[in-house]
Amino acid sequence: MNILITGVHGFVGSNLVKALSLENVIYGLDIVTPEKEGVVKTFSWDDLDSTDFPQIDAIIHLAGKAHDTRNKSAADVYFKVNKGLTQRIFDWYLTHESTKKFIFFSTVKSASDRVEGECLTEECVPTPVGPYGESKIKAENYIIGHFAPKALKRPYHNFDDSDSVIKDKQVYIMRPCMIHGPGNKGNLNLLYGVVNKGIPWPLGAFENCRSFTSIGNLCMVIEGLLTKNVPSGIYHMGDDEALSTNELIQVICETLGKKAHIWRIPKKIMNGVAKVGGWLHLPLNPLRMQKLTENYVVSNSKIKSALGIKQMPIRARDGLTDTIRSFKQ
Repeated sequence: MNILITGVHGFVGSNLVKALSLENVIYGLDIVTPEKEGVVKTFSWDDLDSTDFPQIDAIIHLAGKAHDTRNKSAADVYFKVNKGLTQRIFDWYLTHESTKKFIFFSTVKSASDRVEGECLTEECVPTPVGPYGESKIKAENYIIGHFAPKALKRPYHNFDDSDSVIKDKQVYIMRPCMIHGPGNKGNLNLLYGVVNKGIPWPLGAFENCRSFTSIGNLCMVIEGLLTKNVPSGIYHMGDDEALSTNELIQVICETLGKKAHIWRIPKKIMNGVAKVGGWLHLPLNPLRMQKLTENYVVSNSKIKSALGIKQMPIRARDGLTDTIRSFKQ
């Protein structure tokens, strides 16, 4: 299978190349085009209209503007990149008959900024907050509007192949929660840095529960979408188990061989500290505080059912341990 991956040089793209390149021919599409092991050639976006562009069987659209927890990115940048690039590559997909599958990486934040109830399922009315989630739902709506337009009249925008106005094509909108894996520098790395320095964790009073997405599980799911006859639709993605931040601290300490120091400072005091951090542009600001302490459990039941599996291959705790070990290197 000839697979085109946009944003191929990013963390997820690099891992998908490793997972898929042995059995498939991988091409890249990115703003930079250096040679990459496992990729036959990386094209620039200006090359899309070239007559020399190879025949593509499936597209994995990763390219986008990531969530900036420091709030330094202008809102229009999110829409220009997340909606604009999606519109461009999806239009290309629709006009190329040989390209049968399209996988778009959205985010659970396009569905909801907060989780009400036990967990977030695909049966939710999209209520994104902020330009990141809002730009992603705009991109989703563009895809759905051209592939299964009747779905936009439904409260959840749910669709499958029976709704499609395009014959012999399948479209998947993936909404993963926080993706992590060896080599990924994100909020987990910030947390690791705090614990590694022996700084006590001051947010122990927040008893939250949160879903994560191990990169190994994600690669398995994408391979399944490419090789199995999975119905088109919206799919949430996460590991089977959710962990609290306090449990995550324990995992980090176990990996480092250190004793966990968790302080249960009253929530009101820590929320005040975060507010001051926002004013002074410090690492702990209100948005990051929310991400570290909120309940955000995501259901993966629909994607597992579609793939015909009972559980993800990597346990959440094992995946997190592998990620944390990579920070030590």
